[in-house]
Amino acid sequence: MPRDYPRTRRVGELLQRELAVLIRDRLKDPDVGMVTLSDVEVSRDLAHAKVYYTVLGDTQVRERTQAALERAAGFLRRELGRMLHLRVIPQLHFVHDDTMERGNRVSALIDQALGKSRGGGANE
Repeated sequence: MPRDYPRTRRVGELLQRELAVLIRDRLKDPDVGMVTLSDVEVSRDLAHAKVYYTVLGDTQVRERTQAALERAAGFLRRELGRMLHLRVIPQLHFVHDDTMERGNRVSALIDQALGKSRGGGANE
């Protein structure tokens, strides 16, 4: 029976907090825009971590940010190793999280559908 709060989740939350600070304060790459880390999923063996992020801007900004984060992965991993008392620091894999964009699209579609259904009445 799995525990309620497994180690991988605790490590993921720790990595998310520390990476957010490192990216904000120590990463000097101008291609890294306004990045928000939404989640970190750590593999069971703690060897790999998927870092989900969102960034303000269009597709071009997102691509530049993705490339900059991939370039900085070694630096960030090394800094995490210095800061954290973990036996293994996972390899960092950055993944753009588009759930907010999808949610906004769905919300706009709902608003559009509701607007059409309300606009069709003769009493308005």
